[in-house]
Amino acid sequence: MSGHSKWATTKHRKGAKDSARAKVFAKLIRQVEVAAREGGGDASANASLRTMYQKAREASVPIDTIERAIKRGTGELEGARYEAVTYEGYAPGGIAVIVETLTDNRNRTSAEIKHLFSKNGGSIAEPGAVSWQFDRKGIIEVKGPIDEDQMLEWVLEAGGENFTATADTVSVTTEPQDVGRVRDALEGFGVTVTSADLTLVPQTMIEVAEESEAKKILRLVDAIDDHDDVQNVYANFDIPDEILATFEE
Repeated sequence: MSGHSKWATTKHRKGAKDSARAKVFAKLIRQVEVAAREGGGDASANASLRTMYQKAREASVPIDTIERAIKRGTGELEGARYEAVTYEGYAPGGIAVIVETLTDNRNRTSAEIKHLFSKNGGSIAEPGAVSWQFDRKGIIEVKGPIDEDQMLEWVLEAGGENFTATADTVSVTTEPQDVGRVRDALEGFGVTVTSADLTLVPQTMIEVAEESEAKKILRLVDAIDDHDDVQNVYANFDIPDEILATFEE
């Protein structure tokens, strides 16, 4: 799952613990390849490629691996041709779920994603059934702590929308087309940007207070997120920290 949710943070730590680096690499390389195919191989002129390149480097993907992916995207090297396919559905409890994939076999991926929903107590939905509940945004993570008054000044000057802060991290929200420009501006102010990405942000969240219900939801989103073709999973649940902590343990 992508975005700035507590579940995404938990998933990230879990991924580090179970050494799922190869799968992370594969997904990032695929994103780089598609960005290069759609916008060209020059990262300075292709904002999407620049963002994907930075994400891959932040995940320690070797530079030569990234460059080969770019060449496959531009046609300089042979490779599979991926297309973006998005699925919408519901997790237990009526939780809205959006799944973004990159696949070289739409029929296979479609059948497998539908099976994962069904097997884990969810249901697939028609296109548009849940997407209206999410807004596309840019999210830039900045290393904290930073004085909030100073951060507000920098965010506004950089062209960002707003930000939220914790003891260790500041999350800056932007319009999708502004994420690269805002990132560059913030770095120009001397802050340390740890990630910059496009995400879907739920307009409203559904609180999940029961541990048994939370377990069902997380089982479904984890199963989908682990699929090789899945790039991002978004959902509008809000699970309290104390319940998330039990799963992380």
